[in-house]
Amino acid sequence: MKKYNQVILLSIVMYIILAFFLGSSLIQMENKRNQTYRVESNRIMDKINRGEAIQQMDLSTYTIVEDIQFLDNSITDKQIIDSFFTEENNKKSHYQPYYQHGELVGYIKFSYQLPELNIKQVFWYSQFSLCILELLIVGILIYLKKNIIQPFVRLNSAAIEISKGHLKGEIKEEKNRYLGRFMWGISHLKDKLDISRQRQLEMLKDKKTILLSLSHDIKTPINLIKLYSKALEEKIYVKEEDQHHAMHQIREKAGEIENYVDEIIRSSREDILDVQIKQGEFYLSDLMNRVLAVYQEQCDLRQIELTVQKFDNRLLKGDIERSQEVFENLFENVFKYGDGRRIDLSFYEEDYCQLIRFFNTGNPVCDNEFNHIFESFFRGSNSQGLKGNGLGLYICREYMRKMEGDIFAEKSQEGMAFILVFR
Repeated sequence: MKKYNQVILLSIVMYIILAFFLGSSLIQMENKRNQTYRVESNRIMDKINRGEAIQQMDLSTYTIVEDIQFLDNSITDKQIIDSFFTEENNKKSHYQPYYQHGELVGYIKFSYQLPELNIKQVFWYSQFSLCILELLIVGILIYLKKNIIQPFVRLNSAAIEISKGHLKGEIKEEKNRYLGRFMWGISHLKDKLDISRQRQLEMLKDKKTILLSLSHDIKTPINLIKLYSKALEEKIYVKEEDQHHAMHQIREKAGEIENYVDEIIRSSREDILDVQIKQGEFYLSDLMNRVLAVYQEQCDLRQIELTVQKFDNRLLKGDIERSQEVFENLFENVFKYGDGRRIDLSFYEEDYCQLIRFFNTGNPVCDNEFNHIFESFFRGSNSQGLKGNGLGLYICREYMRKMEGDIFAEKSQEGMAFILVFR
């Protein structure tokens, strides 16, 4: 905007310069005409003062002054006086008092006619000024077209293409100061939308793959249940021991089906993260009491040493329900992939933020997998043979960021640590 204001200011300055130039030229031409008359009248007065009679004055050598008249001061006739001071048609008059020996003896009337203005000269001055002004206007219009109108047209086309869902192709960056950063922002937004759409398509594809896989896997326990139930119905098993075995298998396969159904329900959500975040405030002690009430006993049953360091009961920003879900995902992750020895919870503050370090012993993921652990549907090599869908840590990160916090991971020789950041 500053550059545009400079252009406007330049146009105003150029207009003032041209107006001053044209006005000065016309004034100089007018002064030149008047100067010619003054030179002639001064020459005539000089002759009169030297004693030359006014009636005998030869005016043929003069180009401006055409006539000289004298009105004696002794004349009292009103008609003569009025006639003297009346200007003739198409002529200009100049009156000058005439003194002799310090006394006023009368008035001298100079009748003169100034030469016409040089129309040709005035014309060329005007044309030159108008030409300069036109060039300035054309320059401004070209500048506006190149730096504003054309980029705006391209911006309009880009917006229409984005609205139609055409996210492929690059948007040409503009180097001007008006729309350059805006066009860059549109291009960046288009890329983000394209990445988001691709991610959604990949998630949908992965979701369908999971559903197909689970649908196929569920057939095995169903067939076994049908087989065992038919055998019991037809009394194929005579021994009581065989009958109990068949019923036990049915119960186990039913449990497997239940787990498969849970996975299907979880994977078939239209949007895994379509949840409402109730942004508010809660105390750290309230959150830890909720978490420990569930997982302290589970850690004891699993013989996992759970250590919780002392902490200041700070007021945290976020949703206590979603924060609890984050801890639940971390604990379930440890139960699946940890070595079952120890979990440490430590607390510290940094940059006015509350940090909670969740550490568990076990074999961490390898280096080439570490940077992908928060991606959706990612499962490391240490998860082979274990049930899961690779969404736990992804959901943790999304929940924390929706609460204006964050989560990071670090690994060591002993195990993995996750740092939760609350504002």
